[in-house]
Amino acid sequence: MNVLLIGSGGREHALAWAIAASPLLGKLYCAPGNAGIAEIADCVAFDIADHGTVVRFCRDSSIDLVVVGPEAPLVAGLADDLEAAKIKVFGPSREAAQLEGSKGFAKDFCTAHAIPTAAYARLKERRAALAYLERHPLPVVIKADGLAAGKGVTIAPTQEAALTAVEAYFSGPMGAGGIVVEEFLEGEEASFFALVDGAHAIPLASAQDHKRAFDGDKGPNTGGMGAYSPAPMVTPEVARRAMEEIVWPTVRGMAQRGTPYRGVLYAGLMITDDGPKLIEYNVRFGDPEAQALMLRLKSDLLSALLATTDGVLNAFDLRWYDDAAIAVVMAAKGYPGEYAKGSEIRGLDAAREVEGVEVFHAGTARSNGHLIATGGRVLNVAARGRTLSEARARAYGAVAKIDWPGGFCRSDIGWRALKRREDAS
Repeated sequence: MNVLLIGSGGREHALAWAIAASPLLGKLYCAPGNAGIAEIADCVAFDIADHGTVVRFCRDSSIDLVVVGPEAPLVAGLADDLEAAKIKVFGPSREAAQLEGSKGFAKDFCTAHAIPTAAYARLKERRAALAYLERHPLPVVIKADGLAAGKGVTIAPTQEAALTAVEAYFSGPMGAGGIVVEEFLEGEEASFFALVDGAHAIPLASAQDHKRAFDGDKGPNTGGMGAYSPAPMVTPEVARRAMEEIVWPTVRGMAQRGTPYRGVLYAGLMITDDGPKLIEYNVRFGDPEAQALMLRLKSDLLSALLATTDGVLNAFDLRWYDDAAIAVVMAAKGYPGEYAKGSEIRGLDAAREVEGVEVFHAGTARSNGHLIATGGRVLNVAARGRTLSEARARAYGAVAKIDWPGGFCRSDIGWRALKRREDAS
C-alpha cells in the first residue's frame, strides 16, 4: 500500500522510519519532509495547508493512507477533507482536534465528563484576566487558548510574573483567542499515549518529555529538548487510572458529542498524590516522545495505524521491547529565541555507528551535498538500551561524534528517572 506522511519534524522522521519497516508498505511519500526523511521516502514539495492539492496528490499517486504528523493540519480540518474525498486518513477530525486546538474547549470538556484536571478560568479579555489574577492564589499556570507549538504555557510564581505573562499574551497573536488560567498542580509530569478508533482504545508506552531549554529544567519552555520511555512514574496502577479516568471518558464523551475521536490521543499528565490529572490534550504523537517510542515498538506501526482508521482496535494488540529508549534534541544556538540558519552539520555517519543509535532529522536540508540546519530543533539523537543508563550513554556518545558548532543540547535528559532509581537503591 502507498502511504503519504504529512510533516517535516523529528516525529515524522521517526514515524517514517517505523512505517518503512512494514511489510505492508508499497511506496512512502512525505510532504514536505526533511533531509533525513528523504533517505527513506519520496519527499514532495507542496503546500500541506492547501487541502485541495493534498487530495489531488493522493489521487494521482494512488495513496491508500495519509498519516498526519503535526497538529495544525488536523485543527485546520485536513482529515475532514481527505475523508470527504474517500481517502483513508490517520488523525482526528477538525471537531475532535479541538481537544488540542482550544485549551478552553478541552477544559470545559473535562468538566462535562468528570475528567480530573486543574481548576481553571477562561478569560477572553486582558482587563478581565488582570482582575482575575489579582484575587487568584499563586502560583498559577497561564495558557494561550489556541495552538502555540508547545510554547504557550507560562508558570507564574509571582503576581509580577503573572501580570507580565498576561500582557505578553494579549499584546501578541497567542492571546487572540483568549487565555486559560489554571491552578498549579504539584507532582511530576508524564506523557501518556493511546490509539483511539472512535469506540475502542489501546494504550501505548509512556514517556517523559523535557520542556525547558537548559540543564536542570532551567530556561524558557520549548517544543521539547529530549524524552525517554518508559517513564517509571507511570506505574501499572497509574496507567490503569489514566485509561479509566481520562482516556475512556474522553473516548465516550467525544462519541456522545457526535465527534468521535480517531487517531493517537496524547494526554499530558501530572502525577499527583491523588493520582493522574490531565494537564492538556494533544491530538498527535509527541515530539520528541515519538522518537523514543518508535525505538521501543516491536509491533508493525502501519498495521496499528490501519487498525485505528478501520475501527478494529478491539481486535488488535501492541508489543513493546522491554528496553529503554531516549531521544536527545540538538537545537540551533539561540533556540527557542532567535537563531541562525544555514550552519553545516558533520559527523552523522559516525554517530549512527554507535550501537543502538538512530539519528532522526527535524530542521535539516541538503545544499550542494552538505547537510545544513534550517530550523530551531534540528536533530534527535535517539538510542535504545537494556537500561535507561545504557541508552543514555549511547545517545550522548553519538552526540559527541556530531560536529556542529552552531548547535547545543541538554546534557541531562533522563535525569529524573535516573535519580529515582538512585533514591530507590
